[in-house]
Amino acid sequence: MSSPEPIIKITDLRFNYPGRPEVLKGLSLAADKETRLGIVGSNGSGKTTLLSVIMGLVKPKSGTVEILGRNCRKESDFKAVRPKLGFVFQDANDQLFCPTVADDIAFGPLNLGRTKAEAARIVAEVLGSLGLGDFGPRITYDLSGGEKKLVALGTALALSPEILILDEPTTFLDDSAVSRLEAVLEKLNLPAVIVSHDQEFLARCTTSRLKMVDGILRPVV
Repeated sequence: MSSPEPIIKITDLRFNYPGRPEVLKGLSLAADKETRLGIVGSNGSGKTTLLSVIMGLVKPKSGTVEILGRNCRKESDFKAVRPKLGFVFQDANDQLFCPTVADDIAFGPLNLGRTKAEAARIVAEVLGSLGLGDFGPRITYDLSGGEKKLVALGTALALSPEILILDEPTTFLDDSAVSRLEAVLEKLNLPAVIVSHDQEFLARCTTSRLKMVDGILRPVV
């Protein structure tokens, strides 16, 4: 039986910030639709940079990035696949910019052409799935760090993504919120790439784990 086709395939990726040494040094990665990949590594090892490359937020020096069968070389390529990637930033404040929780979650669907009624339905469904059913009118900047993190996840889920890309999703979450997040991920059953320092969380929520070491990914032993 042939192996599933990769939905994310990265080959010989190299990246450095201007005037600084290489962060990614020939990194390669392949993940298929049955994979939930956890990535660990020390601070500054390049984990967040890798996710930024996958999202097309920074441009690599060399290498190839294929997402859902599309070779992503220019902004128009990434623009075509981004709505299919449920990306959650490490800092939720980078993702939430509307006055209320409902506005933040509705922004993506409205931007993709959904009607106000459709967006309202999506908001209610997403908040319900996160256990935040009454949060719609809440002022975003008044939320706790953990609440903001869950709402940021909600903005990603509102787009009905095909892949989740999560950067430190458990940061600021208490045990109850982490359990809620795990339940949501289990119910969604989507392929994912998850960067986290919480190895116990990754052990429960991922099917395989890699470690960023010296700019490349190695198996966790």
